[in-house]
Amino acid sequence: MESSRIPIKAIVSLFCSYMLLSHITTLGLTLALEDCEFPAIFNFGDSNSDTGGLAASLSPPPPPYGETYFHMPVGRFSDGRLIIDFLAKSLGHPFLSAYLDSLGSNFSYGANFATANSTIRLPNVVQPAAGGFSPFYLNIQYMQFMQLKSRSQLIRHRGGIFENLMPKEEYFSKALYTFDIGQNDLAEGFIGNLTVQEVNASVPNIISGFSANIKKIYNLGARSFWIHNTGPIGCLAYILANFPAQKDEAGCAKSYNEVAQHFNHKLKEATVQLRKDLPLAAITYVDVYSVKHFLFKEPQKYGFELPLIACCGYGGKYNYNRSSGCGGTARVNGSQLFVGSCKDPSVRVNWDGIHYTEAAAKFISDKISTGAFSDPPLALKQACHKNLA
Repeated sequence: MESSRIPIKAIVSLFCSYMLLSHITTLGLTLALEDCEFPAIFNFGDSNSDTGGLAASLSPPPPPYGETYFHMPVGRFSDGRLIIDFLAKSLGHPFLSAYLDSLGSNFSYGANFATANSTIRLPNVVQPAAGGFSPFYLNIQYMQFMQLKSRSQLIRHRGGIFENLMPKEEYFSKALYTFDIGQNDLAEGFIGNLTVQEVNASVPNIISGFSANIKKIYNLGARSFWIHNTGPIGCLAYILANFPAQKDEAGCAKSYNEVAQHFNHKLKEATVQLRKDLPLAAITYVDVYSVKHFLFKEPQKYGFELPLIACCGYGGKYNYNRSSGCGGTARVNGSQLFVGSCKDPSVRVNWDGIHYTEAAAKFISDKISTGAFSDPPLALKQACHKNLA
């Protein structure tokens, strides 16, 4: 009796044909999507996207911050540009002006409400107190946006030299609203000597506060939301140097990354619910965590080295010491030495023990802009409601 089995070569051929057809179909769907018109960007967040808010209001970063691209400090906690700078560029916009910066700002293409050390919830200790977090937590950033939306139109109607520095009224419904915040809520718990379990237990309340502000911003006319999850906090030098923990295969503090993953899981659940609650919104959840973790797990593959070690810092295994931070001084053999940067920041991931280098930021922004790490899988330029119909 003849065998009825299909030859292995035929199975492989059928599988390859299926995979090719699947890829072509997916590519076709992606190409079929229309680019959105985002005439403005309104950003909410912390130091990962602060383009000068904290510098204008409380504490500017000193040299060598900004040295790579701007050749001077410009309010960014990096050696150069941030992810938000590259995202703005990819949409054809210049750098976002910080809402809190009263000198030379131009809000015609949007505004940045992010400040370094910002949290989602009201922090327990507020700057300028020692160890404090930004007073401009997410609810304050929402109120600043509300002020900008109303007052900018009064200025435009009044006319004069400031009219063209304000966004047009129709921009608010067409703009892209970007969010990168939550890392400091976790950090506040760790610094406050909470256990990993206690920080995990605080996450639902943190996420609830985030969702409440998304809804309020939606009620003011926002429709397109681009939401970053939080990064692998356990890979940052300030965690590794101050909080002993079991390490994973990349050398990161495993339990601290698990907290970040728990936060991200709850954040993704919240975005699913927000889509149900806000039917006219396009809400894109962006897995920044995975992209950042690539840089720590396989740095050489992407042209980086020494990812766990701060480029700008002094002391210890991770070149990080809270008392001798980037741009500060360190006492060595009785002498005060300036804490400067490493020889080549372009091959480094971590800038100052907490933040990423410009090179890392560009890598991250290039990856997330494609939509490969988004839910739904929309590229940055396609993340509006017409592509979700």
